[in-house]
Amino acid sequence: MRRAVAIAVVLVVALLAAPIVLHVTQKAHDRLPFSVSERYPPGAPFVPGEVFASTLAALVERELSGGSGWRPNDFALWGPGLWADNNANRQRGIILAVRESTRVLKDHLTKVSATQYDENLVRADTAFRNDMERLWLPSAESKLREGAGALRAYVDGLHTDPPSSKPIAGRNMELIRLLQTWSDMLGDAHGSLLKDEEPDGGRVPITRGDDYYYHAQGVAHALHHLTLAVQREYADDFTNRRALQELLAEVAGALGRAADTKPLVVLDGGAAGLLANHRKNLDVYVVEARQKMYSIREELEK
Repeated sequence: MRRAVAIAVVLVVALLAAPIVLHVTQKAHDRLPFSVSERYPPGAPFVPGEVFASTLAALVERELSGGSGWRPNDFALWGPGLWADNNANRQRGIILAVRESTRVLKDHLTKVSATQYDENLVRADTAFRNDMERLWLPSAESKLREGAGALRAYVDGLHTDPPSSKPIAGRNMELIRLLQTWSDMLGDAHGSLLKDEEPDGGRVPITRGDDYYYHAQGVAHALHHLTLAVQREYADDFTNRRALQELLAEVAGALGRAADTKPLVVLDGGAAGLLANHRKNLDVYVVEARQKMYSIREELEK
């Protein structure tokens, strides 16, 4: 009897400790071991396109590293439907932002009118569009590594003589397209964070509220670092445009705060209730970043 009680106590403690362990390890994993300001400090030379592509590659490589790795395609007993749904949904948000930003880098930032696509960016864009919940043949991890490798090859090609990769053109119109894409993603995040009802008319269940929260946070995490990359890429172009510099810094700051907000449990309290509503709290930063992106687009159109 004593042995049974001891086993029961151990199981209860393990169940109670599991969310705390996942919370702490997730917070550690959320820190990207790549800093634009440290890798490309002011005055350091770089080829246009290098900072942005390197940041994209670093975001992907981070989600493949560590003890957990890529979670959306994990085996059911320890996968995203049971224990790792927070991290899995966050990673889905990250790869959405990476995928769309890579597409704009390929379609617009490095391509002008009737010119060819950069081959490595085509490879990266294609790899990131694979099914990210696929376990094998091919696995999601293999396609993510392929995409990150293609981005690294693109950066290497910027430094060959002559260059074999196409640099960022640096035109306002192409940057506006990137900001439009980002605004659309943040608009989608805003919609999921703000809504109280599902399409069937039912209230958003507590088991879905945290899914929306972490997916939106994954988008914010990726866009935070990519905004810092844009700041560095266009630093010389915006030297005499203080408003653009300040707005980009404010966008990066709002997205950074959204990415760092990690409650132990995501609550969905009412507007006049005692409990927090973490989705709506996160939405404040998402809306701030989105509105300031509109202001940046207006400045670029002048």
